[in-house]
This record gives sequence, structure tokens and C-alpha cells, in this order.
Amino acid sequence: MSATTSSDLSLAGAFGRARAEGRAALVPYVTAGHPTPAVTADVLTGIADDGADVIELGIPFSDPLADGPTIQRSSFEAIRQGVDLRWTLDALAGFRAKRDTPVVLFTYLNPVLRHGVDRFLADAASAGAQGVLLTDLPVGADPPLEARIDASGLDLIRLVAPTTRPERVRTIAAAARGFLYYVSRTGVTGARVALQAGLAAEVAEVRAVTAVPVAVGFGISTPEQAATVARVADGVVVGSALVDALQAEGVEGGRRFVRALRQAVEGARRA
Repeated sequence: MSATTSSDLSLAGAFGRARAEGRAALVPYVTAGHPTPAVTADVLTGIADDGADVIELGIPFSDPLADGPTIQRSSFEAIRQGVDLRWTLDALAGFRAKRDTPVVLFTYLNPVLRHGVDRFLADAASAGAQGVLLTDLPVGADPPLEARIDASGLDLIRLVAPTTRPERVRTIAAAARGFLYYVSRTGVTGARVALQAGLAAEVAEVRAVTAVPVAVGFGISTPEQAATVARVADGVVVGSALVDALQAEGVEGGRRFVRALRQAVEGARRA
């Protein structure tokens, strides 16, 4: 396993390379500045080298409403140590100078508005981001703002939940760029002992109405669960379980976990 070496840093390119290898893409999530700001560079380069096809880089925020206790704690601890949006972008720029694994910035609207939307979009692109996931900006909530993001060249990642109505799924799918993030269950992020029943059928329904890859996240906790998802989806997103591993075992523990996830994804037979 190694860092991406293609000159194509796009999300489409990352998912396309995984598809050409007959597997789902692995998309680990980490919070910038966690477990400490001093090791963030090692965390990012390590998970890139150990199998990440795309990295979700969380910008610490004081009110992360979509996140469960694990990611909330990681955000609060990072903030306590001085990490904010500007620090995160600087860390991303440092990573981009070393590796070319695509990165999606995971954040909320408040930090973006405070930074200034156009300034954020320009700074994020300059730092080396390929996409942005704004958890509290649903499709159609602010068309002018959504249009500004689309025009920036960054892929605006959209979310679909199990409770999303079929007609709404089609609307979201039509606006999707980069990949479509399917939330595997209702509620907030967090590791779970079991995946939601009926997940395969739900993902198949979403894949049938979109031209972009579908990645599944929320609650994927083990390599075995990652393999199950990899058989039915185009991508596997793992967040809280990796954050837990980094907290408990440091950088090397996080890297071991990513290697195990990548091995599981590679071993999963696609449906």
C-alpha cells in the first residue's frame, strides 16, 4: 500500500482507480489536531501511505451536531490546543506538499461563514482540498451559496439518509459532485457493533439514481463491517473507530487500523 501517485487528485480519479482494481475506495476520517497538533502531519501521511484512497479531514468545531461523543471529544480537545479552520488549512497544505491523496474537508457552515465563504473556498483550494462536506447545508437550503461552492472547483459532497424520501434522493443525486455520502443509519456518528439491516438494498436504490460513486459511513467500526459495506458500495467511510484508535494507541495504532481496513476492503468481493 502506498500514497496515491497519480497526477489526478480528483475524487472521481480516486474512486475510478479503486473501481479499476475491483474494490471499494477507503475513506478514513480524522479530526485535524487530534490526538495532538504535533502529530497531525504524521497521521495524515501515515493513513495515506497505509491505504486511504480519500481522506476526510475534520475541521474542529464547538457545536458539531452531526457527530457523536467520539468526534465531539476529538474536536473539543483539538480546539483546546489551538486548532481552528486556519490551522487545519495550513496542515492540509503541509500534507499536500508531501502526498497527493485527495482530501475532503468536513465542516459546518458556521466556521465557513466566519472565515468568509469566498475566502474559505479560495484558501481551501489553495491548500490542496478536492472537496468539502458541509453537514448542515442540505440541497436547496441556500442555492446562491451552493452555486458559489460549485463554481469554486471543489466538489460539494451531499448526504443521503435512510429516511430520505425517494423523490428527495433523486434531487440530491442530481446535485451530487465527487461522491454521494450515504448515512448508514439515523442519528449521529459513532462506532456500532452491527450495521443496519437492509443496508445493501438501500445502497442499491441510491446507486441506481446517481452517476457519482456512493460511499457509506456512520457506524462502520471494524474491518469486517468495512468488508460488508465494500461489497455493496463504491466507498467505505470510517471515522469514529479510527479516532478512537488514534486516541488509545497513537499514530501507529491508527495506522495499523487503517491497514486492517484496507486489507478487508481489498478482500471483499464486489456485488
